[in-house]
Amino acid sequence: MAIILFDDNAHLSLLPLTFTRPVADLRIGIFTIAEKWGKHLNSAYSFHTLDYLKIKFPANIEADNVFINGAVCPDENLVEAIDKLQIGQALKYNEQLIAVRLNATDAESFNAGADFTDAVNYPNLFVSIKYPEDIFRKNDIELRKDFQLLTKGRTSAAISSTNVVIGGDFFAEEGAVAECSTFNTTNGPIYLSANTEVWEGTHIRGPFAICEHSQVKMGAKIYGATTIGPYCRVGGEINNSVIWGYSSKGHEGYLGNSVLGEWCNIGADTNNSNLKNNYAEVKLWDYSTQRLRKTGLQFCGLIMADHAKSGINTMFNTGTVVGVGANVFGAGFPSHFVPDFSWGGAQGFEVYLMNKMFETAQKVFDRREHRDFDETEQNILTTIFKLTEEYRQF
Repeated sequence: MAIILFDDNAHLSLLPLTFTRPVADLRIGIFTIAEKWGKHLNSAYSFHTLDYLKIKFPANIEADNVFINGAVCPDENLVEAIDKLQIGQALKYNEQLIAVRLNATDAESFNAGADFTDAVNYPNLFVSIKYPEDIFRKNDIELRKDFQLLTKGRTSAAISSTNVVIGGDFFAEEGAVAECSTFNTTNGPIYLSANTEVWEGTHIRGPFAICEHSQVKMGAKIYGATTIGPYCRVGGEINNSVIWGYSSKGHEGYLGNSVLGEWCNIGADTNNSNLKNNYAEVKLWDYSTQRLRKTGLQFCGLIMADHAKSGINTMFNTGTVVGVGANVFGAGFPSHFVPDFSWGGAQGFEVYLMNKMFETAQKVFDRREHRDFDETEQNILTTIFKLTEEYRQF
């Protein structure tokens, strides 16, 4: 049975994070949503997404296929309900399509907006994401779920006696290294993946997870609920943030209530505000409406899409959205919305030309022997450049 994660309208409301990936490829908790479903169902998975993303994220259709909403995070009850679906039957929560099971013929013409009349109503609440801020807002829930999934029935590897571990929900994979640091699991679990390093003098409060081949630099202060994805290096002060992978925040500076995509770099002493001076509700730029949207949150920081960068001493105001491939630098606060492929800061922006952006991306990819800035990656970014042209009216 093929598992196919499909995009619904959340692909639009989650921009700019989903310009470069399907919804199910978003990381929340320890895993991406797709990885969660793969582990829960003990199955491989593929994606049903936008045409320009299909080369990198193709669909694998078989005789028997289950399409699952990529914005929905699994739990035991959902897995049980989906497992009971018959061919042609859908699972819905009110009007939201959670899953549908289809034969090969119907799978070829799958449309998430179709009217699946043979539907079972799902009665339970579940975790799903609709807006970028949902990723850090619901990260606590998903970290705890993923921690239980990963560690059930297993014993943590030993770490150096120079560390202090407070509480019992601590787990280190073989190959994780930490020295002279404190890990406080009183408020949530802490998970160290294989081949990770926590350098001396670090203080971490759970829930927290660091994924493979990442490092926390000396003297860092990290508060939950925070996830550091694979191949990252972080330092300074971080609070309730999710960094997906291949990104660096290696220096002093504050990152709070934020989401960073892949291939991002945060310059030294860059800070973001996560609380307005008047304690008012934070608004975020919304691509689907092309205006600021109320989040209902008092704490909301930086949303930064893939390949974006900031220079030293950059200041991001409360509720700032930075698009794909943007490069932000200079004194003062840039606007609350920095369009994709922008170059500049508070003093003004110009277009970050594709050839210049590609030169930087190539150098960044060259640092990772197992990743190539190939034609597929370049074509995706070229398409995004064209899709976002209307926002760069400098």
